[in-house]
Amino acid sequence: MTTLKDVAQHVGVSISTVSRVVNNEATRSVNSETRRKIWDAVKELGYQSNKGNRHAVKGGQHTPTSTEAVRIGCIVAVTQNKYNHPYFSGILEGIEKSLLNYGCELSYVYTGDDLRNPGVINRILHDHPVDGIILVEGLDPSLYKMIRKSISHVIGVDVSDPGIARVTYDRVEAAKVAVKHLVEKGHKRIAFIGGSGLSQDMEREKRYRGYREALREADIMYRPEWALNSHWEVEESYQLTKQLLKNEEERPSAIFAASDMMAIAAMRAVNECGLRIPDDVAIVGIDNIEFSSYSSPPLSTIHIPKLEIGQIAAKLLVDYIHNKMPIPVKITVPFEFIARQST
Repeated sequence: MTTLKDVAQHVGVSISTVSRVVNNEATRSVNSETRRKIWDAVKELGYQSNKGNRHAVKGGQHTPTSTEAVRIGCIVAVTQNKYNHPYFSGILEGIEKSLLNYGCELSYVYTGDDLRNPGVINRILHDHPVDGIILVEGLDPSLYKMIRKSISHVIGVDVSDPGIARVTYDRVEAAKVAVKHLVEKGHKRIAFIGGSGLSQDMEREKRYRGYREALREADIMYRPEWALNSHWEVEESYQLTKQLLKNEEERPSAIFAASDMMAIAAMRAVNECGLRIPDDVAIVGIDNIEFSSYSSPPLSTIHIPKLEIGQIAAKLLVDYIHNKMPIPVKITVPFEFIARQST
């Protein structure tokens, strides 16, 4: 079954852009050429929106009629809307596939960039009511409060509110596993690259906390000048790593990046500085995006089950809407360390 992600990849745009076009939304303009390419891809790939697939067949039977009228919205609080973010697109794929199986309608997918448009916020809160919403990562507190007040059922992915059902992985422990791997390889000079959350406080970022805890447990001195806040920007990760490596006498022998995107950018910086990976600088990331196995050398990383996270979130929301879940549960999915040539 063709999904929004398939269409987005075919055209080379974000999933939210495809969602706006196929749902005929006017809240944010999409140029005519892009619209034409999207509709051409829809026709070529045979995509049909959930709205037209409420009688999808599953296991030889129609999906239950009790879910046919359910409309779901999704907000991905990532701000990079220029491309399909390889971590979040995996979660979205799981959400869309699961909702399709239940015969539910995915009414919209918005990003953090979209929410800067007051028309989009008005659409979410007033003009286009949904039965439930899946929020992937956190929002501005005031906007989050309005959504909680306006929409009956909210499911969070990596959201800290204990008042809603959540799906997550243990980010602190995942970071500790990654750093411990570097320590086991004999590294004592380990840098960090990542970013802060909505609070702009690095101390509250869980992967950063895991990095600090792993250093402390290994009795390794923490060096604040080696903790790089790239604000989750690829270019910033690349530039900060180049600056960090200029000092030959005081440079780290290993880098823990809090996402594979940051790690791959850092790898380019290491190579451009004339250093070898992992001989001079070892690098490990988190996410296990598809690109990580094709980097040079292939990136050691923590595999996060992105597709399954999306599927679980969608299943939880459908269950809550139909009163099958009386309390807001928290589901923590497992992760797995994958050792490759970058360490």
